[in-house]
Amino acid sequence: MTEELSPAERYAAARIRAAEEATALAPFRELYDFDLDGYQVDACKALEAGKGVLVAAPTGSGKTIVGEFAVHLALRQGRKCFYTTPIKALSNQKYTDLVKRYGADKVGLLTGDNSVNSEAPVVVMTTEVLRNMLYAGSQSLLGLGYVVMDEVHYLSDRFRGAVWEEVIIHLPESVTLVSLSATVSNAEEFGDWLDTVRGDTEVIVSEERPVPLWQHVMAGRRIYDLFEEETDHGGRGSARREVNPDLLRMAREENSRTYNPRDRRRGKMVREADRERERRSRSRIWTPGRPEVIARLDGDGLLPAINFIFSRAGCEAAVQQCLFAGLRLNDEAARLKVRTLVEERTASIPAEDLHVLGYYEWLEGLERGIAAHHAGMLPTFKEVVEELFTRGLVKVVFATETLALGINMPARTVILEKLVKWNGEQHADITPGEYTQLTGRAGRRGIDVEGHAVVLWQRGMDPAQLAGLAGTRTYPLRSSFKPSYNMAVNLVQQFGRHRSRELLETSFAQFQADRSVVGISRQVQRNEEGLDGYREGMTCHLGNFEEYAQLRRDLKDRETELAKQGAAQRRAQAASSLERLKPGDVIHVPTGKFAGLALVLDPGVPAGRVHGHRGHEYAEGPRPLVLTAERQVKRLASIDFPVPVEPIDRMRIPRTFNPRSPQSRRDLASALRAKAGHVTVERSRRGRSAAADDREITRLRAALRAHPCHGCDEREDHARWAERYLRLARDTKALERRIEGRTNTIARTFDRIHALLTELDYLREDEVTEHGKRLARLYGELDLLASECLRAGVWEGLTPAELAACVSALVFEARQSDDAVAPKVPGGAAKAALGEMVRIWGRLDALEEEHRINQAEGVGQREPDLGFAWAAYQWASDRSLDEVLREADMPAGDFVRWCKQVIDVLGQIAAAAPPAGQGGSTVARNARKAVDALLRGVVAYSSVG
Repeated sequence: MTEELSPAERYAAARIRAAEEATALAPFRELYDFDLDGYQVDACKALEAGKGVLVAAPTGSGKTIVGEFAVHLALRQGRKCFYTTPIKALSNQKYTDLVKRYGADKVGLLTGDNSVNSEAPVVVMTTEVLRNMLYAGSQSLLGLGYVVMDEVHYLSDRFRGAVWEEVIIHLPESVTLVSLSATVSNAEEFGDWLDTVRGDTEVIVSEERPVPLWQHVMAGRRIYDLFEEETDHGGRGSARREVNPDLLRMAREENSRTYNPRDRRRGKMVREADRERERRSRSRIWTPGRPEVIARLDGDGLLPAINFIFSRAGCEAAVQQCLFAGLRLNDEAARLKVRTLVEERTASIPAEDLHVLGYYEWLEGLERGIAAHHAGMLPTFKEVVEELFTRGLVKVVFATETLALGINMPARTVILEKLVKWNGEQHADITPGEYTQLTGRAGRRGIDVEGHAVVLWQRGMDPAQLAGLAGTRTYPLRSSFKPSYNMAVNLVQQFGRHRSRELLETSFAQFQADRSVVGISRQVQRNEEGLDGYREGMTCHLGNFEEYAQLRRDLKDRETELAKQGAAQRRAQAASSLERLKPGDVIHVPTGKFAGLALVLDPGVPAGRVHGHRGHEYAEGPRPLVLTAERQVKRLASIDFPVPVEPIDRMRIPRTFNPRSPQSRRDLASALRAKAGHVTVERSRRGRSAAADDREITRLRAALRAHPCHGCDEREDHARWAERYLRLARDTKALERRIEGRTNTIARTFDRIHALLTELDYLREDEVTEHGKRLARLYGELDLLASECLRAGVWEGLTPAELAACVSALVFEARQSDDAVAPKVPGGAAKAALGEMVRIWGRLDALEEEHRINQAEGVGQREPDLGFAWAAYQWASDRSLDEVLREADMPAGDFVRWCKQVIDVLGQIAAAAPPAGQGGSTVARNARKAVDALLRGVVAYSSVG
């Protein structure tokens, strides 16, 4: 029975209710048909009190409600709100949501290649658009009261993360910032930085999932709980959870089946018993097939599901496997709804293009409730899949991890086939943060009572390791901020050099670096205490053993240095020998996976400089394209030849030879193998060791023998202590260099960029030249190269299609960095212009080296990639989609994405090109024509963004 309140208590409660009803939060809460969570209320109250907020909460927990409250406050106060997202798909989605609530007249959209009602009081945009507005001093910033940065943890992204920090640093002080992030382990650190650069900022962290998440493993036909008893479903992880003993037993059984050579000597009856045990074990331990998994989840009522596969081809193959298995997840009524919606959404696409895009195979999967979702798909197709999934008309989506980046497609179940993915350099285990991000899609708030994460059993799986992934909440936010050329000229133009330097020192990158120095300093102190102990241990009564140990170390270092110099010299000789190769030369590859005879198809061109010992450089030499005796076509490099290479024979290459044709490769490789019996490969001989004739080594050896400690009976005991001492002393010096290197790192990089731009006449101390003003309007990874090309008139006189081909080299990056076959490029003026672009890049690369601007650290200009030039040229020349995609050997989604990036840069070039009378009028005019030529067909089909 509820205790009766006293009159005084009732009066106090009434006053609290009246105060709450007078706030902006009260009418906002009425917009939702559910109660707001505590953390959402706390964040909204902080916003209304005039504070900035950082909200870190799990995927699907509703943190965007706080961003929507900022929109509500802005409209209530007659101010503007900019809502930023990292990708266009999210911008489109949020724009649609806000239009439904506030009407199209109050909401706009800006995504780089699209502008809808851009002067509305509420504008949704990608983060780059806001950054560009800040640098340009756009009039649209007048009256701006709130900025929402959704998915702010993107600032860890090594390619685009700097943009988030630029916006945070440069926003006017009068703007209230709302930062929405996934759960990160250092939210307080990030909040401290926001408090420093933006003023009073409330940090609000929630680790509670709105829908509990159950973790499972599917092996064979059975689904096992990962934990013995699920006592903590995604809260703070404080409850101890034991791994399911059945899974641990299965792992042990699988390991016990590992082949043992001694088994051959065991008796027949024992082997039969082992085989019987293995048959029984395998009856329940295997990786289930995709159709089998989906059918089981469907039977258990665990659909809709997202099945994450870290490969586009794998996603498409999964759909085909389910169709081939006869899987149907939709009834006839749902099938008709799917067909009607799909036909409406694709009505503007011509029939001939639909055929090229695989429309009918795609539609068959959709009608059955099965679809793929990845970046290689046409944007329109992806949007249809998203809409059908949210409507419950697609029951399973096979998706790459890009779907986990914020698109609102929650499911009841998430399936992970493997816990390893390609990270761009190698196959690596997924991190706890990635696991949390992927499985966070499971469980739909307001629909599901619980969500489910199902990991498929794989050979060699360690259940304890999986439990560690599932139970870890570690996802630290690490800054990827680096100054760029465009950033430098924009900062100097607005603030001058000194103030720009100060602003860069306020970045989150420098904030984190400064904090890390404290821990390193403590380690230096501990090391110095250890050095005192080691110094005592190596004390020798015959003399100064530290001096003797240093002689030994100097001798070893000199021997190592000479060995490296010899290796570098041999590499340089090998690189030089590659320049003499001709098509048709038969060579011998001495080492590596392509060892053996090879036929030179294309000698290649020099690939630039390689940094050798102590910073010495040598020409890397060409990268010849060869055909191996095993029918592989690959580009080799100087690293494949530890000694100079010489042709050992010649062969004729047929005019009709096509390196992409298996039959052509097979025939020519067969002829190459026939040569093998008629050629002799001479083994290389290495000359006399350089150490034998080195005066410094002779001197050091003599000094060692003459030292008093050389005759000590305990010399080697002292030497062991001395080795530890010297090693720790080196480590300590390295730590001291790290401390020095982390202090003012961002400002030092800015100084180097400033010096380079000054040398090229883009800057003059605090002044931005005309060249610099042009660079300020060019955004992108190759901003300086684009500016230098404009400056040199490289693109003058090109047709729109030729210009599109050249500009594509500024944005395109091949998915595989070592493409064996040289890219096809247009001939004539376009080919000459592309060649000149590469030469200008070479000069910039040398200049960056001179100014110690390091590409490996994310600063500087990478080499232009010509891999999209032919496709851009063909499309801008009005060729059919079928022809362009077939020759480009590229998925439609990739083709559209690269075209839109080329269009974006062409627009920048049109605005930045020198005005008429300075030789720039044709470039600007042709850039606009190239945009029109590219923006047709599938490139223009995608919806709002």
